[in-house]
Amino acid sequence: MQGILPETRVTAVRQGELHTKSATAQRTEAMGAALGELLAPGDVICLSGELGAGKTVFSRGIGAGWGAAVPLSSPTYNLVHEHDRPDDRARLYHLDFYRISAAREAETLGVYEILDSRDIVILEWPERLLDILPAERLWIDIVMREDDGRDLHLTAQGERHAALLDDLRQALGAMRRGTHVVGD
Repeated sequence: MQGILPETRVTAVRQGELHTKSATAQRTEAMGAALGELLAPGDVICLSGELGAGKTVFSRGIGAGWGAAVPLSSPTYNLVHEHDRPDDRARLYHLDFYRISAAREAETLGVYEILDSRDIVILEWPERLLDILPAERLWIDIVMREDDGRDLHLTAQGERHAALLDDLRQALGAMRRGTHVVGD
């Protein structure tokens, strides 16, 4: 991953927040991979943004950094994808709430059980079911810019996710300087 993020700028507005920019899909995926390498059991990542904003690209990066056996793809039609990591049989769930409009629909998919597990969970379109989301999570808004780049606004809720965000800020800063590859 070294050298992929040389132009990434990371700014902290206040504790528990990080704002950064991505000029390309490759950089967006690399930022996701940096986050994926830092995830621990029970982490919940919420990805919000318009259609085409890059949520699935970021998710694919998370899966690669985490070590998913199969690359993550859009769960829009299947709604829930389960991934494993061959090294330790850990699980990552990738859910898409785009086609879900009520908690009752989520219940039939087993979402409550997934959120209560100690597995890693990535949620696309989380704003559709705010009332069922855990209080502790990392929320990432991905906003498209006119120049085809992306602005990423990350907000941590809870102590664990605040620490995760601090670790990600350090990893992205180190990658930008070319001094360290996350996971080395």
